[in-house]
Amino acid sequence: MTRFAVSAREDDGATLLRVALAGGGDRELRIEGPDAPHYEAFHERLAAAFGTRRPRQMETVRYAGVEPPWRPLITANLHPRILVGYGDPAVLRTDAGWLLVATSNDAPDAFPLLRSDDLDHWAPAGFVFPEGATPDWTSAGPRHGDFWAPEIARVGAEYWLCYTARDRDRLLAIGLARAPSPLGPWRDNGEPLIAGSMIDAHILVDEGQPWLFWKKDSNSLWPRPLAALLGDHPQLIDALFDDERDRRSAAFCAAVLPWANTRRPMERYFLMQPLIRAAIENWSKVRAVLAASGVAAPIVADMTTPVFAQRLREDGRALVGERHQVLSNDLDWEGHLIEGPFVWKQEGRYWLFYAGNDFTSPLYGIGVASAERLTGPYVKQPEPLLRSTETWLAPGHASVARGPTGKPQLFFHAYHPGSGGYNEFRALLTVGLDFTDGFIATKEA
Repeated sequence: MTRFAVSAREDDGATLLRVALAGGGDRELRIEGPDAPHYEAFHERLAAAFGTRRPRQMETVRYAGVEPPWRPLITANLHPRILVGYGDPAVLRTDAGWLLVATSNDAPDAFPLLRSDDLDHWAPAGFVFPEGATPDWTSAGPRHGDFWAPEIARVGAEYWLCYTARDRDRLLAIGLARAPSPLGPWRDNGEPLIAGSMIDAHILVDEGQPWLFWKKDSNSLWPRPLAALLGDHPQLIDALFDDERDRRSAAFCAAVLPWANTRRPMERYFLMQPLIRAAIENWSKVRAVLAASGVAAPIVADMTTPVFAQRLREDGRALVGERHQVLSNDLDWEGHLIEGPFVWKQEGRYWLFYAGNDFTSPLYGIGVASAERLTGPYVKQPEPLLRSTETWLAPGHASVARGPTGKPQLFFHAYHPGSGGYNEFRALLTVGLDFTDGFIATKEA
């Protein structure tokens, strides 16, 4: 049975972790700082010393054949204060052209705005919440804030922006702001619209009524409880994982958990990455073994990530009526999560685009489901609509807007080959959509 012992001490701004494998070695490994590259370097050294999973282990890209007709739109940074590119891109067509708003993570300026007259040339147009102007209820600033997945929709005479941020307790919540113009100025509601590990909001105005779609971030809830369970029941490690690399990864995460619990949310995520990746690679077996164990019911429940829909009150300050669960992760390719819902009405049907699997992995992709009613039932296409290619990795979190010809186009982010992870640059791409007989395919935009 694989067991580790881990202790930590601080050393001039770095952390030294003493890692001992029962019956097989003792090393002191340095974590130089609190950011993703520091933890990636640590996991590389840990893997070399103890045979755990390497950081961002790149699974075999499953796409084979000719490159799909994706069109890159923004492939490099356009402004020195846009620090992480154009992840979770929401594109809105307006009378003046196209507007893009994107994730900013913990950058000082939240949610970059860009404009385009033709989709090929983009110009920065400020930020939704410039440095010092983030809503009072949010945690902000480098290594404190996380501003994710913004989206702008026209609702009546106003523009509403929904977004994800961490509250003062560093828990993820959904906020809403409004403006007379898609470029602002933005006035926040002053408190979260939904709290409690909820993310990735999307506003759909259907027959004049605004609806909110969003995802419960359950996938952020199970890794540390699973690590704790494996610390208390180490015999489960061998039952969950066949590969010795995965067993060692799980055992390390169980041992490092007490120290991980003292770190900020993103550092906890970085520390649990080997366990998350091991679980994803063995997803069906992991869930089945845990379900049969009799001691993991809450963990198994959090391994399902539901997407909800509910009506928004006319003033955008509360949800009203019944809450509907419209989707969850139940296909093999989706792994431990689905996220980033976006609904488009076409050909008399509602088309729900979503991302699945882990955003750091080439297995991440974009799926689609359709329904005759806004609240479902939604029927998924069984395979991803978009998946990694040799040229672009981990396409995700799509939005839809009409292109220059008036036909709908899908807009999404992807990593350059060899990259991927938190605060890594994500490019903006587009592809055309073909709606035929209740099925959707991509085509040249």
